[in-house]
Amino acid sequence: MTDPRARHQELVQEIEAHRHAYYELAAPTVSDAEYDVLERELRDLEAQWPELATPESPTQKVGGAVAQGFASVRHRERMMSLDNAFSIEDVEAWLARVEKDAGEQPVVCEPKIDGLSISLTYEDGTLVRGVTRGDGTTGEDVTANVRTIAGLPESLSGDHVPALVEVRGEVYLPVAAFEELNARLLEEGKAPYANPRNTAAGSLRQKDAAVTATRPLALTAYALGALEWGDATPHPAIGTQHGIYDVLASWGLPVTAHARRVNGVAEVEAYLRDLESRRHDLVHEIDGAVLKVDDRAVQGALGSTSRAPRWAIAYKFPPEEVHTTLEDIRVDVGRTGRVTPYGVMTPVLVAGSTVTFATLHNAHEVKRKGVLIGDTVVLRKAGDVIPEIVGPVVAARTGAEREWTMPADCPSCGTPLAEQKEGDKDLRCPNSESCPAQIVDRIAFIGSRGAFDIEVLGEKAAAALVESGVLANEAGLFALTAEDLRNVPLFVLEKDSKIKGVVRQAGDLSANAQKLLDNLAAARSQALWRVIVSLSIRHVGPTASRALATEFGSMDAIRAASEEELAAVDGVGPVIAESVLQWFTVPWHAEIVERWAAAGVRMADERDETIERTLEGLTIVATGSLEGFTRDSVKEAIISRGGKAAGSVSKNTDYVVLGANAGSKAAKAEALGVPMLDEAQFVMLLEGGPAGLS
Repeated sequence: MTDPRARHQELVQEIEAHRHAYYELAAPTVSDAEYDVLERELRDLEAQWPELATPESPTQKVGGAVAQGFASVRHRERMMSLDNAFSIEDVEAWLARVEKDAGEQPVVCEPKIDGLSISLTYEDGTLVRGVTRGDGTTGEDVTANVRTIAGLPESLSGDHVPALVEVRGEVYLPVAAFEELNARLLEEGKAPYANPRNTAAGSLRQKDAAVTATRPLALTAYALGALEWGDATPHPAIGTQHGIYDVLASWGLPVTAHARRVNGVAEVEAYLRDLESRRHDLVHEIDGAVLKVDDRAVQGALGSTSRAPRWAIAYKFPPEEVHTTLEDIRVDVGRTGRVTPYGVMTPVLVAGSTVTFATLHNAHEVKRKGVLIGDTVVLRKAGDVIPEIVGPVVAARTGAEREWTMPADCPSCGTPLAEQKEGDKDLRCPNSESCPAQIVDRIAFIGSRGAFDIEVLGEKAAAALVESGVLANEAGLFALTAEDLRNVPLFVLEKDSKIKGVVRQAGDLSANAQKLLDNLAAARSQALWRVIVSLSIRHVGPTASRALATEFGSMDAIRAASEEELAAVDGVGPVIAESVLQWFTVPWHAEIVERWAAAGVRMADERDETIERTLEGLTIVATGSLEGFTRDSVKEAIISRGGKAAGSVSKNTDYVVLGANAGSKAAKAEALGVPMLDEAQFVMLLEGGPAGLS
């Protein structure tokens, strides 16, 4: 870097503009992740050139200025910001600094709610003032608006109510309430909000408290500022951070149910991983966790920097939301004929991968979200979930954006799109027999891990087989021969090659061609449930397929069953039963089954009599990663022994098997008192039933 001062000035100007939009206008112009990148670059610059770290730098500031139109109120005790950790290594380094100064300390971990910080002053137990954080020293008086928040007490209760206390908390808009609010705005022809945090901030800063009252804001209290007991007896739990939650709750204030007191980096990491796995199950949005030294006396001894306490740190989850440009909206035709709009975006890195496409679900969702082609949009990707466009950044619109309309005809075959039944939100292409897009998608699905698990049969191979005319649909798949594949350019070598010492000439079949034939031969003996799921019957996934295979044992028995008999199967029900019955009435559907059977695909299960029915009548849920089982094999192990492999924990669950990263199902099992087993105990259960555990 030749001119660090110039870069520092550029960063300061850019960051200050973003801070103004975020804190004062409640209309951010970049995502949190993009802001963090800028601030970290600024901090790195100031670490290399300390003279640049003046008091005016954004790295030395807390929050934003007080917005015009609100009275300024000085906090009795300053509200600070938090330093950030972006990795377990950052957390480990913070813990090492704490240990160096104060010895090994227990830590309290809690969710970092993505909302708006607030300070509530109670005098003699009565709420007298609500103030935003502002710049940490002075905030905005929003008392009238705060009083509209449901669940916030006007008066503190309990036996230890102080003469004066500043309660620190976070105001947020629950996710469900945010979605309802946006739906209402769109019905009224108004622009939707981008995310719950900005909506909460804007709602709390309304000049008219009656408007705030229409927004179902909520609050979680998590800390104390100034505190004067007066004549009151101090609460006995006041000496620890985890005790503070008991104090706040005893006064009638809402607190988080997700705080945990832990010891050491391993337990901190376990908490963080568990919280991240459950982040979308919470009522509010979170972007990480806050870690605090538990002992408040140690907190005081550790002290603070100019902007943040040394005894606390915010761990930020890997970014799931970024901003990018929605360049176009197109549609995709799936294997069941469903036509799904998707966004084409300027490529952007989110959750560790570059994303160019994101689902928009259906035309109703496009309208509900209020997105326009050309919008700056908020993009979310949660773990392995398909990227999703959350909504537009309305403040970034230039007027050049344009509306999108759903096509009337199938983009693959030209057939007019229609609802499958009146009131459907999804439009479908009814030409399921000969629509190329549907045929290719169905054939590719047959090769997927959840169906026949044929490695070579992906979307590219499926498209090549159809486009070459070798397959008219999936009916002829299992009858494919080497001669057939010679007519598919994808499976024929274009030039001479040498693989493992074997010379192959142009025109020979590729190694993948033989692999496909071998895979198909092996797939013919797969279990019946895989055959059923591979037929792409609407609503019939792996769970229903397993249930049907277990109950009836053969394809002939399923085809002969009445709608009532099908619906009576646990895991099927009337909707799936009707769908199965209707599917078999279509002549070309029946032909698929008949041609597969003729090609040697197994159409009946033969129960292995050597496997004892040790789990007869038991319902078992397996969650997390097991070392000795795949997701499919653990279900097979349960079902083959007469048990039911359920997907969710309920009062009817007999056992929950816990693997690594078990997540929320473990907590639910604990709450319901359902017995929990590790992998070794699960193996004992398989071998000997419940008696084998004793």
